[in-house]
Amino acid sequence: MQNELKKAVEVMRKGGVILYPTDTVWGIGCDATNADAIARIYEIKRRVESKSMIVLVDSEAKVEGYVRDIPDVAWDLIEVADKPLTIIYDNARNLPDNLVAEDGSIAIRITKEQFSQQLCRMMRVPVVSTSANVSGEPTPRNFFEISDEILNAVDFIVDYRREEEVLPQPSSIIKLGSKGQVKVIR
Repeated sequence: MQNELKKAVEVMRKGGVILYPTDTVWGIGCDATNADAIARIYEIKRRVESKSMIVLVDSEAKVEGYVRDIPDVAWDLIEVADKPLTIIYDNARNLPDNLVAEDGSIAIRITKEQFSQQLCRMMRVPVVSTSANVSGEPTPRNFFEISDEILNAVDFIVDYRREEEVLPQPSSIIKLGSKGQVKVIR
């Protein structure tokens, strides 16, 4: 796994796009601070840039670097979550405009899965995590369901966990307003 992590980090630091296992479904990823790499993911997915993407971080402390004001309820939700939880926060910062939603929000998930957590830790910045499909097509539930179009479009495909046949679910998504309003998205 260490060699896979090193190669993935090397590719992303050069602006490349990877296909990798996450705490939910397989993801297309890149350095979330690299606007050009993010633009490539939008092209690969044939997705409009106005629809932002999720980023992964490896710890609660990292969230604070990318959100201006984190409502207290966020920490409570993170603490009690028993499955992967993506929170959409208002007032994103330190991220490229093409990653942040039109309303200034950003979707962040703290990953606890071994590979994606170590990947984020080694990158030292958030990593984009968007499902490995063309926009509008069904989300692949495991590696075997990922289309050739996606497989051929990325710069590096992680070998780790390819053989798993489990059918993971996407994360829950909650949007938090700056005054602590909670809206369940998924």
